[in-house]
Amino acid sequence: MTTTEEKSVMVVGIEDNQHSFYALEWTLDHFFGTSPSLFKLVIVHAKPSPASVIGLTGLGSVEILPSLETDLKKIAARVVEKAKEICTAKSVNDVIVEVEEGDARNVLCEAVEKHHASILVVGSHGYGVLRRTVLGSVSDYCAHHAHCSVMIVKKPKHKS
Repeated sequence: MTTTEEKSVMVVGIEDNQHSFYALEWTLDHFFGTSPSLFKLVIVHAKPSPASVIGLTGLGSVEILPSLETDLKKIAARVVEKAKEICTAKSVNDVIVEVEEGDARNVLCEAVEKHHASILVVGSHGYGVLRRTVLGSVSDYCAHHAHCSVMIVKKPKHKS
């Protein structure tokens, strides 16, 4: 690769759970452990809108919107901070971290388009068929709709 060539972009979708942070760590270990990396790293967190959260919980009360928005912003800040800490611990400093409001499925597919990503990495909760059908699967949606390759990283189950 010459210095004038652009690196391919890898988008990693993160949320506030262990599966997501495992996927980020796995990606850093496998794609960014060598120097220089072949990829430019973009980490994206989809912050749900307060209205969508109220819709999901069935609360329907507009009185809680301001406090809910504050909580969602705090969660997003915590997710971003943890992602940055993981990157720093793995000596990956050339990273873009973004927070976009909306449904994670749409936010990640839009990030792929925006950054012209060649690969999207998402974690997997390991939900069963029924739960995945009811809740919807971000990884399944992205695998079918993102205009790039999608890598789904599953956290291994610990055997006792």
